[in-house]
Amino acid sequence: MTTRTRVLVLFGGRSSEHEVSCLSARSVIAALDRDPYLVTCVGITRDGRWTLVDGVEDTPAGVLPRVPDDGDTVALVQSRKGPQLVRFGGDPTGAEVLGPVDVCFPVLHGPYGEDGTVQGLLASAGVPYVGADVASSAIAIDKRQMKHVFSAAGLPQTPYTTVHRSAWEADPGAVLDGVEAALRGAADGSSAYPLFTKPARQGSSIGIAAVADRGDLVGGIEEALAHDRVVIVERAVAGVRELECGVLGNDIVEVTRPGETVHTGVFYDYDAKYLAPVELRCPADVPPDVERTCMEHARAAYRAIGARGMARVDFFYVPATGQVLLNEINTIPGLTPTSMFPPVWAAEGLDFPALVDRLLGLALDAASRDARYAP
Repeated sequence: MTTRTRVLVLFGGRSSEHEVSCLSARSVIAALDRDPYLVTCVGITRDGRWTLVDGVEDTPAGVLPRVPDDGDTVALVQSRKGPQLVRFGGDPTGAEVLGPVDVCFPVLHGPYGEDGTVQGLLASAGVPYVGADVASSAIAIDKRQMKHVFSAAGLPQTPYTTVHRSAWEADPGAVLDGVEAALRGAADGSSAYPLFTKPARQGSSIGIAAVADRGDLVGGIEEALAHDRVVIVERAVAGVRELECGVLGNDIVEVTRPGETVHTGVFYDYDAKYLAPVELRCPADVPPDVERTCMEHARAAYRAIGARGMARVDFFYVPATGQVLLNEINTIPGLTPTSMFPPVWAAEGLDFPALVDRLLGLALDAASRDARYAP
């Protein structure tokens, strides 16, 4: 009888993307083949407590799931026999060993999950895990650092600048002047507007605002500062189409053809991603040179941050000029029914259960390779 691989699916978390993480985890749990895998589900509550759950609750249409707060607390510990999950019941002095963990699938979006924190915990406990390592995760979640890395790699992006909370609190007027000067048209000195403001370390379009003038800029910066201490301000690009490529691999990297997201909002905001109707076109109907450019830039972006396992790389395509601009990279992309990552791989012949299986294999491969190097 073949021993099954013991998989820990970890989801929820402390970030504002808690519910999105639950949606993604629901898809992953359903896709896991129970013949080769023995699955344990652990939800992280909003306050950061790990709790044993049966899976992700079913919710009515338009209602997002959450991790319930009434389950037993669990912890991951390193024992003489390797990494083990331990459950604590009503008596905090007693503990029950649930069993070892072979590999973890952290289905966590945003801070305290996608930013290297959980990856560091898992690495410290000796647990292989799906996705990017600590350093790559930290770079990708912080749009300021991510954009700096892409600039150093020579990858094309829309013009941007950053605003720090301390500077805003000290002199808002000077910050506004600086943003407008930095993002004014370099060639013709035209207005900096329209713009977008966003928190540096958030996903799912949380805290993003479209900015038409200085008044909007004040509101956009303050909205973003409610989510982070650093704000990214970008020049908006008119007439864009939003394209996304999936990437898989450790040493050998595979890239999908770009898919396209078609939505009805002013931009691809939280409601458009998870609550409103959205159309995913996979592959996107774009010229061959645009398809090729997206795939080349996706590979370069993945390599630039040192990613492994998986990522989704997002682009702005401007049909009027043929320009392709790199938007961002996500090291734990959405895996919900309306997310792009699974469909772009399905268009390449890799269905979701096979994709999940592939990701777990890449996690075990990465851990095996890392074991060659002494800490």
